[in-house]
Amino acid sequence: MTESDLLLTYERIKEPFFTKRRFKHADLVKLLEKCSFQKEEIGESFEGRAIFKIKLGTGKKQVLLWSQMHGNEATATMAIFDILNFFADSSNSFVEDILTGLTLHFVPMLNPDGAERFTRRTAQQIDMNRDALALVCPESKLLKKLQDEIKPAFSFNLHDQNVRYSAGATKNQAAISFLATAYNEATDWNENRTRAMQVICEMNAILQQIIPDKVGRFSDEFEPRAFGDNIQKWGSSLILIESGGYGTDHEKMYLRKLNFLIILKALESINKQTYKRRELVDYNAIPTNQKCLFDLLIKNVKMDGEKVDIGINKDEVNIDNATNYEFKSVVEDIGDMSTYWGIEEFDATGFELRPLAKFSEILTSYNVKKEDMGRLEFEKKANFALMKNGELCHLVLNGEFVAVPS
Repeated sequence: MTESDLLLTYERIKEPFFTKRRFKHADLVKLLEKCSFQKEEIGESFEGRAIFKIKLGTGKKQVLLWSQMHGNEATATMAIFDILNFFADSSNSFVEDILTGLTLHFVPMLNPDGAERFTRRTAQQIDMNRDALALVCPESKLLKKLQDEIKPAFSFNLHDQNVRYSAGATKNQAAISFLATAYNEATDWNENRTRAMQVICEMNAILQQIIPDKVGRFSDEFEPRAFGDNIQKWGSSLILIESGGYGTDHEKMYLRKLNFLIILKALESINKQTYKRRELVDYNAIPTNQKCLFDLLIKNVKMDGEKVDIGINKDEVNIDNATNYEFKSVVEDIGDMSTYWGIEEFDATGFELRPLAKFSEILTSYNVKKEDMGRLEFEKKANFALMKNGELCHLVLNGEFVAVPS
């Protein structure tokens, strides 16, 4: 199937349950109950939540894919269930070819305790992706056991990354990023790592047709504690996929769709071995991830009589038992931001920044606390007003533009 065919099919088969990234282990269990493929409880998390593996296909070549090693990185988990729905149509020749040539092992939500709280770490407060050697976490032991028993030819380590990464030193947000992890300090290229690199090039070629210049590549410094680096060393070609940001798509539904597409095309390439046509030069052409973005960049605003730029970031804070979130803003930097960009930008040439206290009478409907109405300060909440020619034109509350009350 072509990329266009897969994207059209996606709208029909995508798992309807997922409308947001925050979901629980109990939701996963319900989805697995209706899954027709072979399911196996392979162990439990530290807090006793079942961890499952789904197996499909009959091919000799083994492929292992897992998501939510970090509990708050859920984009690929959604995509896995979309992929399972797609594979349920056995009459599709694309499906038949892959499931005849490969045996696939999916582990969605490897860190269910972290997912319950929508936090990165396990219930033991450990970053599982730095536990490949010590194996303190029961979840880490499970992943190591799977690698030892399955001996996958390819492994897919599926993550989310900070939305403020850019693809190179540019204004382009890194929507998807890749890494063929290093297996030693010298970052050498052996056969395993080369295969991972080549499959990444296949996926990147597809994405450049859809989201040109929005694909990044992580730098490959060797991390001796990380699963990705060690799995590469243990003999499996490890492919790291990171879902970043795509404008205002905060729930990452578009990136979920792209995960569906590139993972399926990667599996097709592995099955047909078309990845072998790719060269290291293709991989090195993917720009390295940089941190050149703010969530909001206010440019050329007059503050205390001088023209400055203001970089503002907004971090998600879990609410409602980690089923939802709200933003908490921070003034990340003030001064010359000429080498940075904003996911959202506002050119404030001709505007003057003023504290909210001057306009307290009209802010009652916004319930702004008195302590948040003072002078704009570095590393404090982003609350301020913008005036032009003596007239109030814009309000920025908690890093968001809001309407000026009439």
